[in-house]
Amino acid sequence: MIIKRKNNKNKEQEVNWEEKVIQVKRVTKVVKGGKKLSFRAIIIVGNEKGQVGVGIGKATDVIGAVKKGVTDAKKHIISVPLTKTNSIPHKINGIAGAAQVVMRPSAPGSGVIAGGSVRTVLELAGIKNILTKQLGSNNALNNARATINALTNLRTLKKTAQDRDIDINYLHYHQDEPEYKSQQ
Repeated sequence: MIIKRKNNKNKEQEVNWEEKVIQVKRVTKVVKGGKKLSFRAIIIVGNEKGQVGVGIGKATDVIGAVKKGVTDAKKHIISVPLTKTNSIPHKINGIAGAAQVVMRPSAPGSGVIAGGSVRTVLELAGIKNILTKQLGSNNALNNARATINALTNLRTLKKTAQDRDIDINYLHYHQDEPEYKSQQ
């Protein structure tokens, strides 16, 4: 008797996640017997199709910290609305701790104008044309979280129309129509 097993793969496993290590820091904790060394790794996971996540992992060795960071990042994945030109729909600010990130959509072909962990988050999210500026802190973790905060708060015209319970055509600005109708 031959038994055939079907391989039921989740759709989540079929997606090719790309992982990037942003920072590995050696941290110490002072205990009774002296100093205890451990490592903290900041990991960014994305599929370059509008999904990205940031995670941190702490362990006594670097490999363990990276593995924990990857699982943490996959738990905190968000979906990002992308435009046809692989940019964001509108200007937005993101805040995490003392770090603030200002993001603006950019013209096709301009590329990702960003630095540090902000650049990595945007590239792994699949954004190809954007202008950003980091304000406040240059902490890698807080800047990555500020970017995630901004991307979470992005809204599309369709979503805004649904929330307001109106037709999407009313959100578009028409230049040929007068702003105020004259009373006759």
